[in-house]
Amino acid sequence: MFSSQEEVFEKEKKYLMPVYKRPRIVIESGKGAKVKDYTGKEYIDCVAGIAVNAVGYSHPEVIKALKEQAEKLMHVSNLYYTEPQVRLAEKLSALSGMSKTFFCNSGAESVEAALKLAIKATGKLKFIAAEGSFHGRTIGSLSTTFETRLRGVFEPLLLRDVKFVRYNDAAAIGDAIAEDTAAVILEPIQGESGVIVPSDGYLKVVRDICDDKGVLLIFDEIQTGFGRTGRWFCKDHEGVEPDIMTLAKAMGAGFPIGAMLAREGIEFEVSEHGSTFGGNPLACATALAAINVMDAEKLVARSRELGEYFIDEVGIGSNPIVKELRGKGLMIAIELTKPCAEIVTDALERGILINCTSNNVIRLVPPLVISKGELDEVISVLREVIK
Repeated sequence: MFSSQEEVFEKEKKYLMPVYKRPRIVIESGKGAKVKDYTGKEYIDCVAGIAVNAVGYSHPEVIKALKEQAEKLMHVSNLYYTEPQVRLAEKLSALSGMSKTFFCNSGAESVEAALKLAIKATGKLKFIAAEGSFHGRTIGSLSTTFETRLRGVFEPLLLRDVKFVRYNDAAAIGDAIAEDTAAVILEPIQGESGVIVPSDGYLKVVRDICDDKGVLLIFDEIQTGFGRTGRWFCKDHEGVEPDIMTLAKAMGAGFPIGAMLAREGIEFEVSEHGSTFGGNPLACATALAAINVMDAEKLVARSRELGEYFIDEVGIGSNPIVKELRGKGLMIAIELTKPCAEIVTDALERGILINCTSNNVIRLVPPLVISKGELDEVISVLREVIK
């Protein structure tokens, strides 16, 4: 163990590529919705690994499953069958209504798999994505990510024919679809661009348009999945079924795992895709435990209830620098009329971890196990720092 936080900062600067901008704290441990740094200071974490730690930190059932599986089998490769992988695929099918699963290790990988499957299923190469979208940073997924700041020096990208249209504008999607369009890819709620919630009925109209024009529909539920918005998946708010769906983040309770799901009749054949570590026994056993915790502790309904409570109670709607308060479940945004970096720092000093996305939007995606009392502390601090 390093002797101090300063030593960590020095070693990080020397040995790691500087791709992250971080506050000068070193997180050492976590329990429930709280984490602790090297100095012993505690924070209520409303970032949760960017919507990853839905069941909180160090949940005993998740730790138990991880330990038990590690003692039996951590990895054996996809050359052989393993029970945890098949059990998790069965569980995901039951929860999502989708037919088949491909396992990978991250959200970006699941998007890569989805794009590749859409090309395979249709024989077409064009895609439609939304302005403000974020689907990952790998060279393929980046092709469908809108932010020019992220695309920058890497252009031209792997998929060169991606058309971006206004989010929450179904007609724009209809107008953009061409004869050689393979698929439309959408986040049911846009996360990185500031928790942008579309109008009721938007996803249903997009589904109808895709059906009418014979185009596949991909939902990116990487951030919205597993109870984050108050339903198991955000699509369930409108009862809309995609052809392909991407998952990651909260599925593994902090253990890296991703998945790409598809409806009946759309699938890869032998050797058309693969992943050495995808769906390994340790990841799948951990994900199964996390899903079981969400179910047993009714965290999906809890997300919906606490999200509504937060929006009702936060009481900053009349604040002149607050432009809008929005969200679903415990995926909440406070959009400001000014940059929010300073507010993030002020909250951190008061023991609350929040993050700033899209420059002027405070995003709150706390663990779904956060207590009402802890949420009240968050609300109290936000009232202080948003002035």
